Amino acid sequence: MKIAIFNGSPRKQNTAAMVDAFCEGAKSAGHEVEVFHVGRMNIAGCKGCEYCHTKGEGRCIQKDDFDKLLPAYKEADIIVFASPIYYFGMTAQMEAAIQRAYCIGKPRKAKKAVLLLSMGSSGYRSAVAQFEEYMDYVKIENAGIITAAGSENMSEEKLSEIRKLAKNI
Repeated sequence: MKIAIFNGSPRKQNTAAMVDAFCEGAKSAGHEVEVFHVGRMNIAGCKGCEYCHTKGEGRCIQKDDFDKLLPAYKEADIIVFASPIYYFGMTAQMEAAIQRAYCIGKPRKAKKAVLLLSMGSSGYRSAVAQFEEYMDYVKIENAGIITAAGSENMSEEKLSEIRKLAKNI
């Protein structure tokens, strides 16, 4: 299966460790994995102009790094959203990427999605709720949500849990 991982962190720390663990587990099961560093990309938010649904034939009028994500978003069998929690939600970069996916509505092939969240302390319910609502809307199976807070970040126990999920997806 083709797995697209969207890493919303602009830094190389806790979320990167979660993404690496997911990659290890998925690759050990024979899946093809591609990671996109959304947190370091230049992606503007959706303008709500409806160009994508009127004249754009599913293409956004804005030309930025979202164009690098769109093919993977369309063709992945499984999508993984990984983000640190910044003030109770996913990063602004991840939010922009999710909003811009509006141009195609539902991914063509994705049947499952996973959410990986890292944070300094608790306070992630709104990010989980957004993910769950989004998956319901696009009719994609929520294949798992793993959160790591405080000392759980980069712990072998948490990374093993992620590897196991990825291997068995």
